[in-house]
Amino acid sequence: QVIDATSLSWGTRVKGFVACFAIGCLCSILGSCLLWIPKKGLVLFAVFYTLGNIASLGSTMFLMGPMKQLKRMFEPTRLIATIVMLLCLILTLCSAFWWHKAGLALLFCILQFFAMAW
Repeated sequence: QVIDATSLSWGTRVKGFVACFAIGCLCSILGSCLLWIPKKGLVLFAVFYTLGNIASLGSTMFLMGPMKQLKRMFEPTRLIATIVMLLCLILTLCSAFWWHKAGLALLFCILQFFAMAW
């Protein structure tokens, strides 16, 4: 059913998933390493960690398609986790760029992780 709804073959979908997920993990790890750079470390961490989570989330869209992914994300059983995750993505960047609060940025990153795992 998924293969019939898209123009990508199953092999291409799996390759896209693996590539996108690997990029997401790499960005998250790179962001964690960049946290220790003086002055700009917090901003770099927030940007790379958030991009990593977005790329990892986007990787599953290769497997099931974007519309089905969005429908499943906003099902009543997943709605709270989705809202928390999206809100924490935004708040992570706000705490790094505008508020300059390292503790808040780390807290929102931890909440992102738990919301995605939920």
